[in-house]
Amino acid sequence: MQETWLRSLVWTDYRLAVLFTVLLPLIIIIWAAVQRSEAIVRLLIIYWRVASLLLITIYLLMPGWGIGYVTGFIARLLIPAALWFWEDLNEDIAEQPPSWLRLVTMTWRWAVTVYLLVSNLASVPFLSCAFSGENLRSSFCQVWLEPAAAYKDIFHGAYKPEFMAFWGGVGLFIYTIYLAYFVIVRLGKQGRSAIEQ
Repeated sequence: MQETWLRSLVWTDYRLAVLFTVLLPLIIIIWAAVQRSEAIVRLLIIYWRVASLLLITIYLLMPGWGIGYVTGFIARLLIPAALWFWEDLNEDIAEQPPSWLRLVTMTWRWAVTVYLLVSNLASVPFLSCAFSGENLRSSFCQVWLEPAAAYKDIFHGAYKPEFMAFWGGVGLFIYTIYLAYFVIVRLGKQGRSAIEQ
């Protein structure tokens, strides 16, 4: 009974993630591009760069690599930070005249922030899955791998999970290099401005 309840919660979390981190931002960036709202487009481009860690996480979880639990946790911290960090974008969006696009963008920012922080808080017990092979094989940890396996079956059915995880590892390596470059080099130069100086 408890495993059924946990499985239901995990699948609900994944469905909410698809809604809040894929579908809504995709709709908003297209809408903002059509409306030529430069600040919102820039915000969403930054969002997609940061949120790519969630996709990398899915690939790492396909064969059950424990590091996927850690990258998922980190992604759910980085995304809200990226959405609110940029002073110039926050000001530009706040100064825009009232519109449905601005309202939807602000509502989505708050909703995805709350969702990701609550989801991360709920995922803390599952971090143990990343650090112990014995834990990783338990049904407690395995339930988090089911949605990643379903994604693989839908989009990459012909490929082995290990092959897909290899590409997730390559993505993680590139992501880490880019994040390190941003923190060490660009952040010092541009501060909290989203426009490179």
